[in-house]
Amino acid sequence: MGERIVVGMSGGVDSAVAALLLKREGYDVVGLFMKNWEDDDNDAYCSTREDLIDAAAAADVIGIELEAVNFSAEYKDRVFAEFLREYQAGRTPNPDVLCNAEIKFKAFLDHAIDLGATRIATGHYARVSQKNGLYELHRGADASKDQSYFLHRLNQSQLSRVLFPLGELEKTEARKMAAEAHLPNHAKKDSTGICFIGERPFREFLNRYLPRDPGAIVTSEGKRIGNHIGLSFYTIGQRKGIGLGGPGDAWYVADKNMETNSLVVVQGHDHPRLMKRSLRAQDASWISGDAPEQGSTHSAKTRYRQADSACIVTRSDEEGIALEFAQPQWAVTPGQSVVLYDVAVCLGGAVIS
Repeated sequence: MGERIVVGMSGGVDSAVAALLLKREGYDVVGLFMKNWEDDDNDAYCSTREDLIDAAAAADVIGIELEAVNFSAEYKDRVFAEFLREYQAGRTPNPDVLCNAEIKFKAFLDHAIDLGATRIATGHYARVSQKNGLYELHRGADASKDQSYFLHRLNQSQLSRVLFPLGELEKTEARKMAAEAHLPNHAKKDSTGICFIGERPFREFLNRYLPRDPGAIVTSEGKRIGNHIGLSFYTIGQRKGIGLGGPGDAWYVADKNMETNSLVVVQGHDHPRLMKRSLRAQDASWISGDAPEQGSTHSAKTRYRQADSACIVTRSDEEGIALEFAQPQWAVTPGQSVVLYDVAVCLGGAVIS
């Protein structure tokens, strides 16, 4: 048998194809299904049971063993608790970024080593290479599916033990491979949204854990035009669910004033209050271990579904970074990650403050 690789199998087509490719290359492949949430896994929105069945069926066709492991305690402590703290502070966190750093490439990696593996693999669309003795994280070849944004907090130790078999593939190629191999999940719809929320209404979920603290909805001029249910339940750039109608352009959330407990809204997608030329970010994580130098130029994105934008680092120190963009950025949101790139290389990022 070849080198043992443990593949994180979610029940989806991408991780199944990752396992299939490694098996064909002669590795000793073991599938690992991670259960990260169990507070309400019996309701209509949770797909854990169905996903485990799909992962087991795919593993059977591939001809590998599948183990299920429960990381829900670690997830609650390391990811979900931070998620709630951020929302209570008025920010909008990205738990998928934290989940990758703390669960999929830490708790999972530790468990895989205990199983005798030398490396782990996932179905992410990203690539790893080495240059001058350092590991680099590169974008996936399929630009529309590239997931390096979510992986930007990985460090040298983690990247040294990770394989991304789909990094060079287009998504259409992965689905074609799955169909040709008769994998039962070859046509399964991609999962969307935050893993522990599933397809449930987001506000309904938050309402279970966060108290409502109603306040005023005000215009950028300070005029009160409505009431909100609590600042935690809104995010910058939000259009739907504000509860404002009337003539003119649609209303968007432009700011949250925690001191006055007021929600600031503006009319029109391109209102100046929604456009920012600069930002500050903290809690930085750099893949090489070194922060970018002040005055250096890069491209960056402030949210996943966004084209890169040219920027310059105006401050870089142990507290974080400050960036200035060549073009105004829409709805820059505290709590989200700003991720820096040099062409295809992901340098790392920080949490927008």
